[in-house]
Amino acid sequence: MPFKPKEREYRVMQILAAPTDGADKKFDTENYVEGYATTYNQPYVLGSIDGVDYKEQIDRHALDEADLSDVIMQYDHEGRVLARQSNHTLLVDPSDPHGIFVAADLSKSDAARNIFNDISAGLIQGMSWAFTVNADSYDAATHTRTILKIGKVYDVSAVSIPANPATNISARSYCERRAAEEQQEFADNLAEREKLAAECGVLLSL
Repeated sequence: MPFKPKEREYRVMQILAAPTDGADKKFDTENYVEGYATTYNQPYVLGSIDGVDYKEQIDRHALDEADLSDVIMQYDHEGRVLARQSNHTLLVDPSDPHGIFVAADLSKSDAARNIFNDISAGLIQGMSWAFTVNADSYDAATHTRTILKIGKVYDVSAVSIPANPATNISARSYCERRAAEEQQEFADNLAEREKLAAECGVLLSL
């Protein structure tokens, strides 16, 4: 399926949490959070169109050549920067076999500390990430997209529950495109079968 390589996509995937004391923290700070932005090779449902579940998964090697330079952490993909790789307050590790591991030190600003308090209190529980896709494949039998190559990761964000609008729009847009293509393919195949049946003088059985 043709797609726009530079179109930014958003997904809400995992729970962002403030681990209890004694956890293996990646930063020496009390204002510490961690989680997974996504998992590998584990299909998840993007959305449903006309009763069909459209799924997606991230290939284990999709980020092998991705641009991960100076990823930032925000709230709902906008506003103040809460942490970032370049000042060593954010870790984004795609080498974890489970998925993209994210850890952050939220101690460097009032905004970051406020978000940490909200996460600790359970008011904010989700994590989302923004990225572009350079290559993907699609299994029509299972309605599953596999993202094969990520171009760039822009940010990881603490997000409110339910998923933020950008995530819903991004995912549903893909599902709707796929549904339209499958419906058109079905119509084209039916028209071709009807043409052949007419030429052969037989009654087409659907």
